Amino acid sequence: MSTAISNSDLPGRVQRVDFGRVSVFFGEKNGKYPDGNQVMVRGTETLAAFDTPLVANYIGPEFEAAELVVMGHVHEDHMAGLHRLPHASVHVHEADLPAAQSWEGMIAAFGNAEYASETLAKFQREFFYAPRPDAQGYVDGACWDLGQSRIRAFHLPGHTAGHSVLLVEPEGVAFTGDIDLTGFGPYYGDAGSSLADFRRSLARLPEIPAKVWVTSHHRGVYTDREHFLRDLAAYVAKLDEREQRLLAWLRESPKTLAQLVDLRLLYPPGYEGLWVVNAETRTISQHLAELLADGRVEVNEEGIYRLG
Repeated sequence: MSTAISNSDLPGRVQRVDFGRVSVFFGEKNGKYPDGNQVMVRGTETLAAFDTPLVANYIGPEFEAAELVVMGHVHEDHMAGLHRLPHASVHVHEADLPAAQSWEGMIAAFGNAEYASETLAKFQREFFYAPRPDAQGYVDGACWDLGQSRIRAFHLPGHTAGHSVLLVEPEGVAFTGDIDLTGFGPYYGDAGSSLADFRRSLARLPEIPAKVWVTSHHRGVYTDREHFLRDLAAYVAKLDEREQRLLAWLRESPKTLAQLVDLRLLYPPGYEGLWVVNAETRTISQHLAELLADGRVEVNEEGIYRLG
């Protein structure tokens, strides 16, 4: 009888794939949340890591020798291995920098201050969370020369304010982070998230000159551009699907924002969690703002939305 084995059972035996100087270490279930996929770049002068998901804790010396960490964005699941690299230089897009440097900055980016203590306890318990007050900021277009390989940052916000895609040259490997092409679709439910920015970022992503695309979660590695573009189109379509569901609910009857939140646009009906109501509220509010601006929805002084 076979037995399922997780990465945590096999330190040092994490599955990987290599593209020249770039290695991808796969998290459990191909990096499905709460895990992620770890990218490492071996320059002739510097060893770099992109983000540090849970799987980073099971790679061993090859990860723990990293001298540079470039974060594509800041969330708890992308900081889960930072505690193993106390002396590494950590670089974060300037818009996400406060979230990396302190818990106060992190919870402000989430926008869940009322659940701060419970959230902190969960992150410390499940993700080895520790802030990095030494983290440094970078901007769109920033480059890091590692020796025979170079990292270039493309600021593609929406998921977080600082979310960036990291391209390794000349290998042409793009780490797309949480533009992860999962069936769940884009997530823009934090206080620092933006639906409008996400739309622009998704349109810009195919312009990045990559030959390989690595997602933080679930999908893993794409080496075929047509396959990547098909899955990207399906991911983008989730935005219109959500919009159509909102319109269908309002077609049934006018509703308040709270009533729409109760129906759950992102999560299954009845799904609960520390962040769920806030995330649903912010997500639905952003779609309603677009629909109001287009004249497809109206709202009265009582906060009741109806079709325009």
